[in-house]
Amino acid sequence: MTDPVVEVFDVLPPAAEAIRRAVFIEEQSVPEALELDGTDDGYLHWVLSEGGRPAATLRSRVRDGVLKVGRVATLADHRGRGHARRLMAEAMARGRAEGARRAYLSAQEAVIPWYEGLGFVAEGPAYDDAGIPHRDMWAALA
Repeated sequence: MTDPVVEVFDVLPPAAEAIRRAVFIEEQSVPEALELDGTDDGYLHWVLSEGGRPAATLRSRVRDGVLKVGRVATLADHRGRGHARRLMAEAMARGRAEGARRAYLSAQEAVIPWYEGLGFVAEGPAYDDAGIPHRDMWAALA
């Protein structure tokens, strides 16, 4: 199998949308109207492909010194290979290069320990997002 390849897009590419549909809409039962809610403009869309097949995605943007990361998803048959970790590392490095000093994301409670392994710290109470408990998380980039 070929090494994973990361591509970055200025608009939501079909590959990222397909991964998000599979993970959030089909697997996690997030309503399509909430997942594909028209908020993708202004983000960079990251896609990691393995063996020529899209496997993982996330979106990111920098505003006012803060890197915002979201829609982190890996297809079920590609999990456990470090794909999301690689995308997070690359997005955080790019955010740092663009002047971000902190990173923010809204994490599903089930994956908070994974994000903690990347240096994120949960802050504030849990809240519902699309029927799934979430918490805000922050990490220092500088």
